Amino acid sequence: MRTLRTPRLTLVPLADEHLELEYELDSDPEVMRYLTGRAATRAEVSRAHARRMATAPGFGFWLGFTGEDFVGWWLLRPPHGPDQPEVSGEAELGYRLLRRQWRQGYAREGSLEVIRYGFEVLGLDRIFAQTMAVNTPSRATMASAGLTFARAFVSAAEYDDPIPGAEEGEVEYEITRRRWPALTG
Repeated sequence: MRTLRTPRLTLVPLADEHLELEYELDSDPEVMRYLTGRAATRAEVSRAHARRMATAPGFGFWLGFTGEDFVGWWLLRPPHGPDQPEVSGEAELGYRLLRRQWRQGYAREGSLEVIRYGFEVLGLDRIFAQTMAVNTPSRATMASAGLTFARAFVSAAEYDDPIPGAEEGEVEYEITRRRWPALTG
């Protein structure tokens, strides 16, 4: 996996020295609002870090920086889980930013670069992103990065303590390699 660059961001592959930055990000309950509904513990972040480091070759997690300032992370990984059928040539896009970095266009900028990498380097056919239907900021980021609404669904996952808004279901947005050149040309 290689370092990716945009006009304002340097996206570096996740490494063990990034664990504290991941903890800073995941320990903010507002950042985690539509993911777990609460701040993550240090032990949860450590387990998540190990899973992130084990992502399939070529795919991965990148930590984004503007100069020396940490912004957040982006991911591109093969489909997994009950709501993501394993389809060859497809990958999930994700992003998570520090609250102080919200509303500055970084989520879109980093997502566009990760999408470019997925199509041009990995040769993917389709990239998708999923979120809770009520997560309008993330949905707006997906749309601004060129992804279009693909489907609404109710998660197959079972939760003991559902996040407020979970009853509204989830959504998936997508972009295909065929549509990608029209957005970049």
